Amino acid sequence: MALKSTIFRATLNVSDLDRGYFAEHALTLARHPSETDERMMVRILAFALHGDERLQFGRGISTDDEPALWLKDDAGQIVRWIEVGLPDERLLRRACGKADEVIVLAYGGRAVDVWWQKDAATLSRLPKLRVLALAQEDSRALAGLAERNMELSCTVQDGQIWFSSGDTTLSIMLRSVFPV
Repeated sequence: MALKSTIFRATLNVSDLDRGYFAEHALTLARHPSETDERMMVRILAFALHGDERLQFGRGISTDDEPALWLKDDAGQIVRWIEVGLPDERLLRRACGKADEVIVLAYGGRAVDVWWQKDAATLSRLPKLRVLALAQEDSRALAGLAERNMELSCTVQDGQIWFSSGDTTLSIMLRSVFPV
């Protein structure tokens, strides 16, 4: 028997002073059985950082033709394709052909630098690509906030990120991998 996805619900308050974006989002996430809390919470962080009323989660980890998140315009064109983790370079090349902008929120500690060095020659030629890295201690701390029902808030100011749940507030800085 196949395992089913686990449903998580989150109320996410975003105050992004850098972009002038302030909103509350009611999110429903289906976590695939093979997806970790860490990856799911990084997806929520990516949503907070690129929040928009039209931003949507893709169908999931087992789908190659959809990203973790994407933003489409009114005509259905892909404006922003967002991946989390360490995606395959072929997927990113395809994404750059379909979207106006492709963003990767990479996590995994030293694996991020190994992944980038392996495909840097190809990926650095993609002008639509931007890669940001999340420190391993930050992605693991995010995973510790995962609950079936969450009240989350994210504040962004001057590139600094504060991500909160209850009495816990994480201070997060992203590192730009590409462009440097």
